[in-house]
Amino acid sequence: MKKALNLLLAGVVSMGMAFAACAEDYITLASTTSTENSGLFASILPKFKDTTGIQVRVVAVGTGQAFEIARRGDADSLLVHDTAGEKRFVENGFATERADVMYNDFVLIGPADDPANIREAQSAAEAFAAIADAEAPFASRGDDSGTNRAELRLWKNAGVDDPDGDWYRELGSGMGPTLNTAAAMDAYVMSDRATWVAFGNRQNLTLLFEGDEVLFNQYGSLLMSEEKHPHLKHDLARKWHNWLLSEDGQQAIADFKVNGQQLFFPNAK
Repeated sequence: MKKALNLLLAGVVSMGMAFAACAEDYITLASTTSTENSGLFASILPKFKDTTGIQVRVVAVGTGQAFEIARRGDADSLLVHDTAGEKRFVENGFATERADVMYNDFVLIGPADDPANIREAQSAAEAFAAIADAEAPFASRGDDSGTNRAELRLWKNAGVDDPDGDWYRELGSGMGPTLNTAAAMDAYVMSDRATWVAFGNRQNLTLLFEGDEVLFNQYGSLLMSEEKHPHLKHDLARKWHNWLLSEDGQQAIADFKVNGQQLFFPNAK
């Protein structure tokens, strides 16, 4: 009887250890609202889990916030879209590796009657300058996201160093809520194409300007520094990083579509 009880207890302990090991097979990924809101992660993460058994738990925030989460050691991996900021993150020792994963582009959205007439613009700089000259309502994320950082660079390219005034609204919100506010305000807004295509509450908004090469939007994956944060799940995070760059991962990204439209284009090197 005692021997049988010991065997039973050993089995329970063994099962508990196995369950604990399984429960630990996940990573925390700090990433952007665009990858989450577009539905990309809902499409590709199950494929990664089927291949590796690893679950990816996403914290979807603006790129600036994602950097801060990773800097504190609260994320095992990073997938964001601010190449200059990503390179600085590596140079400052918080990550050991960065790789291009995929790209899409930014687009300018606005009211269908287009009071600033940006439909006729020949460049993004001309479109932004026209909005500022007309003091037409513009909804900015204002959240230090990759999109917000790109938007501020584009204002500067247009000769508008510090957009302000009642026409310029800094919201401090993600891409989806910012589009909702722009729709309610009948305002111009810059969005990544993926979130715009997946966005349902368009009201009077329409896509007015696209195609300038300065609207290119690159996404990168980063591996965290083991020296800075030895407690992170570096082995599991590397499997995620490598999968994104692999043929399977790149194909999963390419296969993701909304309304038949491909939203992200793989470009791992």
